[in-house]
Amino acid sequence: MEQLTLTTPALLFSAISLIMLAYTNRFLAYAAVVRDLHDKYQKKKNKVFIKQIENIKKRLYLTRSMQIFGITSLLLCVLTMFLIYIQQHTIAIWVFGLALLLLILSLALLIVEIQISVKALEHHISDIENNGADNL
Repeated sequence: MEQLTLTTPALLFSAISLIMLAYTNRFLAYAAVVRDLHDKYQKKKNKVFIKQIENIKKRLYLTRSMQIFGITSLLLCVLTMFLIYIQQHTIAIWVFGLALLLLILSLALLIVEIQISVKALEHHISDIENNGADNL
């Protein structure tokens, strides 16, 4: 079996950093949508806004979990590097494996979140198509 070196977990730093940036952008976009929906709901108490808020809330919690798993993966990569540095190679291999599993879980949640987002957008598209057909 090939030895785990410091460069192996270090390779994930840039990938995880970019993923975290994307997750943060999603989170900020959801925050803006929630604020907008809140303002609209305050002006007009509409059930449609409640459903949209419920959908965003679900996606927001998924994004939070994605971020937590991604950050934990990054922390475990750093711990792996420390364990390699103090020559605890067996433990380092297990910790790095756990870091990879958490990263996989984070990315799997991203897939779920994207599916929910697409369904929400499909509802909007359907409304536009139905209302557009009525106006023709």
